[in-house]
This record gives sequence, structure tokens and C-alpha cells, in this order.
Amino acid sequence: MATGIKDKVAIIGMGCSRFGERWDCGADDLILEAYDECLADAGIETPQIEAAWLGLCYDEHSLSKSALSLSQTLRLANVPVTRVENLCATGSEALRGAVYAVAAGACDIALAVGVEKLKDTGFGGLPPRAMGTFEDLWLPGITAPGSFAQMCIAYAHNHGIAMEQLKEAMAHVSWKSHENGALNPKAHLRNRVAKEKMLAAPMIAWPLGLFDCCGVSDGAACAIVTTPEIARRMGKGDNLVSIKAMQLALSNGAEMFHDTWDGSHAMTARLAARRAYREAGIADPLEELDLVEVHDCFSITELITMEDLGLAQVGQGWRDVLAGKFDRDGELPCNVDGGLKCFGHPLGATGLRMAYEIYLQIHGRAGERQLVDPKLGLTHNLGGFPNRNVASVAIVGRHDLDN
Repeated sequence: MATGIKDKVAIIGMGCSRFGERWDCGADDLILEAYDECLADAGIETPQIEAAWLGLCYDEHSLSKSALSLSQTLRLANVPVTRVENLCATGSEALRGAVYAVAAGACDIALAVGVEKLKDTGFGGLPPRAMGTFEDLWLPGITAPGSFAQMCIAYAHNHGIAMEQLKEAMAHVSWKSHENGALNPKAHLRNRVAKEKMLAAPMIAWPLGLFDCCGVSDGAACAIVTTPEIARRMGKGDNLVSIKAMQLALSNGAEMFHDTWDGSHAMTARLAARRAYREAGIADPLEELDLVEVHDCFSITELITMEDLGLAQVGQGWRDVLAGKFDRDGELPCNVDGGLKCFGHPLGATGLRMAYEIYLQIHGRAGERQLVDPKLGLTHNLGGFPNRNVASVAIVGRHDLDN
């Protein structure tokens, strides 16, 4: 019987490029920027890496679709490299591949890299893929802002929430992201913005205004993982960070093909969260978690996700947001690095960037945004549209947390 991967894999190094409009470099430069930090942090040499995973969503806009992009950029020693893609959870998928390989005993030291170069495409949002018969017929007029706006409307309707109240809560989510991003030197957006300006901003897809939507960014992030035993032999036993759980759930059609889904939440996120808590041995996530990094592609997404993760009562998350429960100085800090909204959202890198923040916080290296002695954190990605998506939930914490 499967027992999960709790504490079977340790993170010994992480790195992250600066996110933003990186006109000065290509995707390979971003990889090197993140990798140099990661390698120095791990204290190893490139030839010690035995396998690698490359997370890249829009290959036609960043690198060739082949895993050779990573192998040649880093001059890896002819080791196996796998290119993965899973929508906005692509970075988390790269980490999952490396973690599972080490947990299975297939290799001792593995590398996970995620990268995306989106600003050069000329699109303000996610670029469309190359058009053809399939794309023309299957995706006519569907946009991310439009689909999440529908989710927002469904949430308000199903829970009897006045839209003006909900918009106030969404403005608080975005305000919080800008406040946190202002403290992060690697964030794409570091400007503080008043809630009044957010509420008066132009509409993108009613009721989502400009500040309710994250943009797109260029960026890369990476991690080097091994077993806790090897990490200790390398002298990294002090405050060792390990993986407690990694779970993934994908839509199976229930959202679109029958009426068990009301449009106001992500079924996959609830499933992935329950599985992750079970794998990590978490009975009360609100009590046991110290911080969370969630997929705030839109302000409403973060708000609903707190309910899907069991961190707020269903239909009441908006009240918790307005009460400051998820502020940096609140009961459970959320997206203290600025989140997708302000750190940025290069799809292939986002999941690893989230883990990077948890890792820094546990090691006490988060600078101005450092929390007080965090021990356990959660990352969450939601890729796709509300009615067909992939949800990834990972839990990362101090290795000796239960000892």
C-alpha cells in the first residue's frame, strides 16, 4: 500500500530570477540566473546532478519544446532530462517529477527548473497558441478573465453576497498583494496601490477590474532535491526543509457534463488539498500551517481558494479577507511575496517560485517580508479554467517538525 512521500525528500538548494519585463535576456539567461543561485545554495557541482525536469508551458514562445534546452543551457553531464507541462501548475509538475524520482530511489540528486518568457510575445495576457482547425473550433472567444468573472458571479449568487461587498473583499486581496510585493526585490510589481484606485479601475471582464487580474511576466525558478540522509551527510542537517506532500487533481469532466458543480469553486483544489493534508498528516490546516502561497491569477481566485483549501468556511471567505485574516500580519499570511499578482506569473516558473518563498521563510532569509519563525507552508496552483482545470497542492516544512 502506498504510504506517500512525507519527509522522504529534502530541498537543499533553491533559486529564483527576478520576475518582470526582462527584455534584456532570453529564457536561457533566466534559467542561468535562477540556477546559479540554486547551485550556490545547495553547495554542490553540476556533475553531481543525476536527473532533471524542465517545466515550460508555452514552448513556442520561450525555448524549443525539447528537454535539450535545459541540458545544453546548463551543460548537464548527459543525464536524463524530462520536459513537462501542466498549464499553470507546470513549475509544480517539474518539482513533483524531481521529488518522486528521489523518493523512488531512482537518483540521489535531482533538479527541477521552471521558466517562461512571455513579455516578448506582445500580448498583455496569456498568448494564444498557434491557430488551426482544433483551436479555432474548440476555443472560440474563451478568455481567462471572462471565465473567472463567471466564477465570481456564481460565487456571489450562490452564497447571497452583494457584489459591492465582494468587490471590496477582492480589492483587499489585490491591495495586500501590492503591499507584500513592495517588500520583494525580485517582484515584477513593487508599487503600493490604494483600494479606492482599485475599485475605480477600468473593467476587464465584469466584475473583475484591472487590479483584480494578474499580468504575465518573464522569470525562472529552480530547486535541487535529495534524500534527508544525503543532505545530512552534506552538512545540511540544520533547519533542513523537506517535502511533506505533493498532490495533483485534474478535472474529469464532472464540471461540464452534469450538475454536481455550481460554478463557485474548484472541485480539483478541494480534492488535492484533502489528499495533501492526509499525506502530510495535517488534521487542522488552519492551526498547523504558518503561511500559504496560492494561485491568485485573479483576486476572486485567491478568495475562493482559501475556502477550497479548508482555511475559511464556504461562503465566508470574503469576510475573513476583509478582517485581515490572510494579511502578512494576520492569522495565516497568504502570498507574502506578492503572489502571481505582484511577484509575477511566468507559467512554467510559478509553482517553483511559490516553493522558493516557503523555503526562504523557513530558513529566515525573506528579508523585509520575513515572518516570525514559520515551520510549515503550503503551495497551490490552479491551471486552466474554472470548469476544466488542474490543481496542485504541495506542503513543505521543517524536516524535524514532528520530532
